Amino acid sequence: MNSNATIIGVIVIALSLIIYRTQASQPKLNKAKFNSAERRTVSVTLAQTLPDSVFFDPHPVFVESIQSYWAIQERDIVPQCIVRPRSAKEVATAIEILKRDYDTRASQGYAPLQLAVRSGGHSPVPGAANVNGGIVMDLRLLNEVVPSNDRSYVAIGAGARWLDVYKTLDENGLAVAGGRNSAVGVGGLTLGGGLSFFSPRVGFVCNNSISYEIVLANGTLATASETVNPGLWRALKGGSNNFGIVTRFVARSFPSTNIWSGFLYMRASKASQVIVAFHKFAEAKSGVYDEYAAGPLVCFSQKFVTTTVKNDPDTLLETYAAFRRGVMAMRKVRNMVWTLVLQPLLPATARKGQPDSLGLGSRTESLVIVLFTVVWKNAEDDELVERTTRGIINSIDQYAASKGTADPYRYLNDCASWQRPFDGYGAENKRFLQEMSRMYDPDGLFQRAFGGGFKLDMDNASS
Repeated sequence: MNSNATIIGVIVIALSLIIYRTQASQPKLNKAKFNSAERRTVSVTLAQTLPDSVFFDPHPVFVESIQSYWAIQERDIVPQCIVRPRSAKEVATAIEILKRDYDTRASQGYAPLQLAVRSGGHSPVPGAANVNGGIVMDLRLLNEVVPSNDRSYVAIGAGARWLDVYKTLDENGLAVAGGRNSAVGVGGLTLGGGLSFFSPRVGFVCNNSISYEIVLANGTLATASETVNPGLWRALKGGSNNFGIVTRFVARSFPSTNIWSGFLYMRASKASQVIVAFHKFAEAKSGVYDEYAAGPLVCFSQKFVTTTVKNDPDTLLETYAAFRRGVMAMRKVRNMVWTLVLQPLLPATARKGQPDSLGLGSRTESLVIVLFTVVWKNAEDDELVERTTRGIINSIDQYAASKGTADPYRYLNDCASWQRPFDGYGAENKRFLQEMSRMYDPDGLFQRAFGGGFKLDMDNASS
């Protein structure tokens, strides 16, 4: 096989829990609750300081930003204003203003103004990259993709989509470990760890980040790498948006030519045989499996919700059975599409690349990341979908615990809002992330004001 060719296989039967509500046509933007007389002082200050980068409803940029979120749950949220910085310096300027407001509110005993940061806006979790009545930092203009002259790395703006990255690199015969969905933003996926079709060869997406350009809570523009702020560098590999706003990633690149891919569709009656075949693949020992083959994603046909189990055939079969029970429980939900995705995570994959905060390096058994996605149309079904999917995940976890096949790791980028991915990194790694938060954000701006995403439980952290 050509050493630069990668094989991608997807076996589809009918199964995911990304949970998001969708609808056939673009929704009308909810009318914002803030007229010019009610806009808060900090928004006015931002607009005066960055007049070409701050937008209010009904400006077309504001409307486009809201309507471009992937999930309807995020489009239903209306912020006070949107900051769309054109450079890292503008991000730093905005953070300086927001930090002053945060400090003033804290000194007067008031709750902080809620803030959000957006890269691609692909999360289905309400409030992950948007905030009702607050301020959103939309990074999508920070979308540079610049390969190095020696072709060994590429600088990528945090607001780029993976499609932007792949188009540029493909023209140069290069690739990076990146998202498997081209519409996903670079920032969120990379900071959450990131799985790639190249992961069997080079590890998680985050393990290929050479350095980060980041705006810290005090407005300082800093670099994090193996030699500069190395603790922060490691913390950003899976630590999400808890330490600052990353404005640029420098990622390792490598030659890549042809990529072979395909879908194999099978009848639902073949589910057991497919799961057995998947189990055999995930049992492959290092040196036996082909690291140039991305491995199968087994999909049985979206809010995301996830869990992780050991590669045990009985547990995988019970996972499929739980999925089928969920389909029956929600059969009256209109326009519903369910998917269950089984993703192999081999020990060798988890150990590739640079140190991270994911806590997977000590695993010796193959794991399977279980992802449910549910897509539906009507808001009145939200509570039923949430209750049912949560119950299914709990039933799988209980079964796996009883069999000794459970694993605490939860892939952050696929977690539902009620899940706690940092607990799954292990106590030592979570303490390390909390220590980095205290060091680089001592006043807690990114814990208390930036409420989207998953936080580090700092109020219960030991000092």
